[in-house]
Amino acid sequence: MLISQIKGSNGEIVVAVREPGGTAKAVNNAGSVYALAMEAANVGKSLVSVIEAHGLGDTVDLEQAYAEGRFLPPMTHPDAAHLHLTGTGLTHLGSAATRDSMHKKTFAAAEETLTDSMKMFKMGLESGKPKAGEKGVQPEWFYKGNGYGSAAPGAPLISPSFALDGGEEPEMAGIYVIAEDGTPFRIGFALSNEFSDHVTERQNYLYLAHSKLRPASFGPEIRIGAAPDDIRGTSRIMRGDKVIFEKPFMSGEANMSHTFANLEYHHFKYGLFRVPGDVHVHMFGTATLSFAEGIKTQEGDVFEIEVAEFGLPLRNPLKIDAEEEIAVRQL
Repeated sequence: MLISQIKGSNGEIVVAVREPGGTAKAVNNAGSVYALAMEAANVGKSLVSVIEAHGLGDTVDLEQAYAEGRFLPPMTHPDAAHLHLTGTGLTHLGSAATRDSMHKKTFAAAEETLTDSMKMFKMGLESGKPKAGEKGVQPEWFYKGNGYGSAAPGAPLISPSFALDGGEEPEMAGIYVIAEDGTPFRIGFALSNEFSDHVTERQNYLYLAHSKLRPASFGPEIRIGAAPDDIRGTSRIMRGDKVIFEKPFMSGEANMSHTFANLEYHHFKYGLFRVPGDVHVHMFGTATLSFAEGIKTQEGDVFEIEVAEFGLPLRNPLKIDAEEEIAVRQL
C-alpha cells in the first residue's frame, strides 16, 4: 500500500492511500499520516489495519494534486522540530568509487593511503550484513536538519547563497515514529533526494557535516512495509525541456553493503533518537550522483527520481537563496 498527504480545499491534511497503479482514496478522519501511525504504534496494531478501521472515502486525483502544488511531505509532525532528517553513506555497492573519485584516491592504493571513505566502505563490505543475533559495523552517519528543512514533493530545494554546489542524491528513506514507550516503528520506505553540496565536501572531508546541512525532499508516497530486495529506478535532471543527466538508480539490500536492519540499529541505538512522539526520516545512501559525472546544476534545474514500486516520481526544482547578512547581537 502507498500512503501520501495533500492539502485539502480548506487547508486541511488529506491522507490518501492506494495500491500501486491503483486509484487513491482519502482515509476517513485520518488527521495526518502521523496521527494514524502513532495510533497504530501505541495500540500495537499494523498501520494497514488502522487505515482499514478508519475506512476510505472520496477518490483523490494525485496527479492533479501534484500539478497544482498541493502535495505535502508524506510524513510531517505537528511540531517540525520533532522531525529529524538524518542519513548514512557509503552503504551501496559502487558508492565508494563515486565518493572516492571526489577525494582523488583509488581503490587499488595501499591501505595506509586509502581515504577514510574507502576504509569505511571496506568495513561495510566485511561486517555490514551481520548474521542473526550479531551486531554489524556502524556506518557513516550525518545529520541534515529537522522538519523545517523538509521540502514537499514539487517544492524547490533551496540552496543557500554561500553554497558552492547544489546536487541531488537519489536514495531510499526509512520513515519512522517513536511510540509512547520509546519503541521505534517503521512505517515504510520512500524515495528521497538527499540534497547536498558536493563541492564543499570535496574541499575537505571534515566539511561533510557542512555539506549535508541542506533541505531534503521525500515521497510523494510512502510504500508501507518492507522494501524490495532489489530496487531499480532512474535519476534524472531536466533543464528546460532537455534532460541533461539520466542514470539508473539502484538500492535495496541486493545492491548494498549493509542491511537496512543494521543501519536502523546504529541509528536508533542512541536514546536521543527514541524520544516518544518523534518522527525520523533516515536516508540510506546512493551510488548515483550527477556531480560525479561532471554535471554543474543551475537554478531552475528539476531533479526527478523515479522507482515504479514507490508510486509517483519525486520532483523538485533547484532554487538559489538570496544572500543574508547574519550578525549575532548582544542582549
